[in-house]
Amino acid sequence: MKKLKRSARLVEMTQYLLDRPHTLISLTAFAERYQSAKSSISEDLAIIKEVFEDEGIGELHTLAGAAGGVRFIPKCRKDQALRKIEEVCSMLEQPDRLLPGGYLYMTDLLGQPGLLQDLGRMFATAFADRDIDFIMTVETKGIPLAHAASQYLNVPVVIVRRDHKVTEGSVVSINYVSGSNKRIQTMSLARRALKEQSRVLIIDDFMKAGGTIQGMVDLLSEFRAIVAGVGVLVESGEVDNEERLLHDYISLARLTEVDLKSRHIAVQPGNFFQP
Repeated sequence: MKKLKRSARLVEMTQYLLDRPHTLISLTAFAERYQSAKSSISEDLAIIKEVFEDEGIGELHTLAGAAGGVRFIPKCRKDQALRKIEEVCSMLEQPDRLLPGGYLYMTDLLGQPGLLQDLGRMFATAFADRDIDFIMTVETKGIPLAHAASQYLNVPVVIVRRDHKVTEGSVVSINYVSGSNKRIQTMSLARRALKEQSRVLIIDDFMKAGGTIQGMVDLLSEFRAIVAGVGVLVESGEVDNEERLLHDYISLARLTEVDLKSRHIAVQPGNFFQP
């Protein structure tokens, strides 16, 4: 590209980093791209690093050596995330969101681009150090959340199907027991979707007893994959510990009370915000 003034270079370099999270970019690549000395590039990166950290945008990690460079790690400050999730909790407490079985209607929230970006950044912050290769979710409402997180972790998304689609090719299918209604159900994943020994982050929109997520964990074992973490938007707090099938997870919100008669709903920030 043509040589830019420093102010323009700072803007373009910032956008370049934002578009490539968790990607190591060498100083040589920057120097060639902007036709500038490495010393000038280093000074620019120091400015960007300071702004990113001060504004809670993320961290800029520097790796020394011939094969080194910089890597942008998107993150959000806990205070900023808490304010946003408190807004989400207030929206989820609206009585008309209550569905049979104690579930909440969340489809409209999961269709808001700005909110999805905020939630994706929270998940990316929670799992920034987990060395993730793929994000897995089950159709359908977990898909936008998984893609929002993948935007900031810069990894592919794989989608577990409840029904085998011919367009998926050969698949691996398992039966699992739903934790909430104790029914046996089936889920499947295309054989080409995952490489063996991949590190996988599981993302879902709602967890009651954890049967669906445990099914995904069992499915991953068929691929000899490693569960790098589990993140859920909302967990149900009305499930006893002994009934819950999963205990190692991060939640952004927690459904603490549901009264079907009075249609009262209480939602609070999840364990991501606990000290």
